[in-house]
Order: sequence, then structure tokens, then C-alpha cells
Amino acid sequence: MKETFKQRIQKGEPVLILMATIDLSRSQLEDALANGSYDAVYIDAQHRAFSEERLVEFCAITEELGMPTQMRIPHTRHTYLVGRYCDLGLSSVLVPEVMEDASVHEAIEYFYYGTLGRRSWGGPERAGLQLFDDPVERLEYAAWWNDFGVLALQFESVEAVANARKLADRPGIDFVAFGPNDLQFSIERHSNFPLQTAAECFRNVAEQLDEVGIPRGLVIATKPEERDYYRELGITIFWEAAKLSK
Repeated sequence: MKETFKQRIQKGEPVLILMATIDLSRSQLEDALANGSYDAVYIDAQHRAFSEERLVEFCAITEELGMPTQMRIPHTRHTYLVGRYCDLGLSSVLVPEVMEDASVHEAIEYFYYGTLGRRSWGGPERAGLQLFDDPVERLEYAAWWNDFGVLALQFESVEAVANARKLADRPGIDFVAFGPNDLQFSIERHSNFPLQTAAECFRNVAEQLDEVGIPRGLVIATKPEERDYYRELGITIFWEAAKLSK
């Protein structure tokens, strides 16, 4: 069987995510996916408009195409809603601008079922339901989801870099992704921080997280020829902009 998005990440394998927008049609998504070997489709609800109704429609399309959908949620303080977003069809959540333990704890609590978290049971639009008999057995689906869903943190500040291992090294966090533009703003705001470039921050986080096996990604659109540079900085998860025919 094909490895899942989560399994590839956990093995430290190279991962490529397609950057899409929630308004793309099925045919547009099919065309974009044909341009590469992608592990997931990503949409951004932090800096773009979205509706829950369209999210359900979009996730139904990607699931039919055999692709998990990751969404960056609108705000760090919305971590209590990650279970609801997953009830609407997501397979993965990216939490932006993580700086505090409380944000990580809350994300894990509401993303996972059972003993790992306290996500509420329900939702006819959830990913993977077609794999189970109707009615779905609660513990069976919960165990499947906990082994399938991908939860990621976005580090975009010197505070997150300085505390990377403390924030990310806990059960349920699959990877860390950098937001280099906001990270650079944070560096400029903290002129006495010992690391003065995004690259230095990437290396520092690699030193903290390599020994505990937590991969890192870069949430900007990159081209294949740019990635070797970032791989040397410990990045293995990349996003690529969708190529759409005019």
C-alpha cells in the first residue's frame, strides 16, 4: 500500500506539498497535480478568504483524487477549532505563529481523539469515513485518525526558534514549518538576538530537533533548483505553487 502523508513525514522522507487555493475546480486541481509527485494539497485560511461550505466541497474533491488536504488555520488562537476544521474534511492542520506551550497543547488536545487528545466525536464529512463500515465504530476510526492526521506547527519568531525543542518535542506533533518572512520581521524586531538571519535560525532549530527526529518544512513556494540550498539547512518538506493553464 502507498505510504500515507504522515508515514512519509515520520520516516524523514522528502515531502512535496501543492499550494492551491480553495476556489480551484476539480479539473484545475487535476491539472495542477499532474505537474508533479505531491504528497498533499495545501490551502491557506490565514491570509485568504475561505468558507466552511467551500472547505467541505474542496476536501471532498481532493479525497476523491486520493490527496490529503492541509490547511493553515486563520489564527494561532483558533487552535481550539482544529477538530471542527478536521470534521469538515481536512487531513492536516498547520498552526501559524506558534510561540507558546499553551497553543501547542491546545492544538494536540483538539486534533486527536482518545487518550492522545479530546477531540469531539462526530462529523459526516471527515476524511477516511468511506474506509469504514456504516455505522463507523468509534474506537476503530479514532485509532485510524490518530495514525493518519498530520499536525504541524509554524515557527515565525525568535521566541519559537529559541524554544523549538520545548515546543515541538511532544507526542502528536508531526513536523515544524518555518515562515521565513515573519521570522525575518521578528529578527529585525529583536536586534540583540544572537541569530540574525533566517538561515542561522534554520540551523539552530535543526540542532535542537534532529536528535528527536522532528522534520522541518518551509512554507513558501520554492522551485526544484532552489531546494538543495534549503536541504543543507535541514529542510525536507517543501511547498510548490500550483501551475495552472491559462
